[in-house]
Amino acid sequence: MGDRGGWWGRVVHRLNADDQVLEAEDLQRTVEAAGAIPMGECHERQEVCVVGSIRSVTLRSHAGAQSLEADIYDGTGTVTLVFLGRKHIPGIQTGRTVKAAGMVMNQDSRTTIFNPRYELLPASSASA
Repeated sequence: MGDRGGWWGRVVHRLNADDQVLEAEDLQRTVEAAGAIPMGECHERQEVCVVGSIRSVTLRSHAGAQSLEADIYDGTGTVTLVFLGRKHIPGIQTGRTVKAAGMVMNQDSRTTIFNPRYELLPASSASA
């Protein structure tokens, strides 16, 4: 993110940048403000706190048990939150911003946190 040539440089950047780039920058500011780690820096078997926007919510079956999966994105990467034994969690829906903490695992080539502690955050300017 950094300095883009002062105030005018930031204005020009925001006028010319792609919506996805602006959303990623907004999400990164949210990550920084929450004191979370960027998802692109998460490593297996690391206890992390991440913040991101929910991109998708899927109901799956793991070892015969239902689970709810939410893919969250922060501008640097994606983490899949897996809630074992859950079919629905109020507030876990596409577009919401969530702060989640737990142990990172690599599951099927995806960065995953099983049964994370989580907090729903107010809508960011990225989703407004």
